[in-house]
Amino acid sequence: MKIYLVDGTYELFRAHFGAPPKKSTSGQEVGATVGLLRSMLLLLSDPEVTHVAVAFDHVIESFRNKMYKGYKSSEGVDPIILNQFPVAEAAIKALGLVTWPQVKFEADDAIATAVAKYKKVKSVEQIVICSVDKDLTQMVDGERVICWDRRREILLNEKGVTEKFGVAPESIPDFLALVGDSADGYPGIQGWGEKSTATVLAKYRHIENIPNDPTKLGLSVGRATTLLENLQKNYEDALLFRELSTLRTDVPLKETLADLKWQGATPRLKKVCKELGSESILERVKKWQ
Repeated sequence: MKIYLVDGTYELFRAHFGAPPKKSTSGQEVGATVGLLRSMLLLLSDPEVTHVAVAFDHVIESFRNKMYKGYKSSEGVDPIILNQFPVAEAAIKALGLVTWPQVKFEADDAIATAVAKYKKVKSVEQIVICSVDKDLTQMVDGERVICWDRRREILLNEKGVTEKFGVAPESIPDFLALVGDSADGYPGIQGWGEKSTATVLAKYRHIENIPNDPTKLGLSVGRATTLLENLQKNYEDALLFRELSTLRTDVPLKETLADLKWQGATPRLKKVCKELGSESILERVKKWQ
């Protein structure tokens, strides 16, 4: 069997910017939620998709905000999308899918924990992470754990991650720490661009393995000298950024593999769709509990 782990936060934002506006019966904007429901029903229409879980950032902030002041937060995020998180989570739960709304941790951490937990099960042929988040590529493992960009129909296995970033999945946290990640709000280390970082980490894998000898980096001596000077000056920052980008695998997920099997939409979905003002969605539901 295959397990599909969906980044609900990404899907909701994607729907927010791609789906038409829609008002609920109470007057709340719910276009993104309706778009998310349609997206999940499209996923479930594939007979191969039997085991699914959806993770959400119930609040944008997490434990990482206490570690680094500049880390991403809900500041500046459109209230229209923020106000839909509880609505979206309730809708996906009514659809009969396992939902993991995160408060202390992030949705990515829940997905990473699920990967670590379920890939140990022999009956699991493959785990498909439905997300475009760079952080999640660190969980890719051969062909057994892959990332899937559903919008662009791009699959990334371990070889694909290496081709895209120039480093293996295990080095992704180090890569992001040095290059920086504007989406998560940390700047990286000055001068360390994607190309030079990939060149160095392809050889040394992790920050602490990078030698202080500029002749060993595989770059011009002048370039390597500057990079090493910047790294040494900001070494603690580099390690902090790596910790920020390293996904946690200790999120308390209680569900067994059997719990992830989709048994069909729950009767409550009819009420949810009525409240959303989108009862026509029910015509797309092919399986009910």
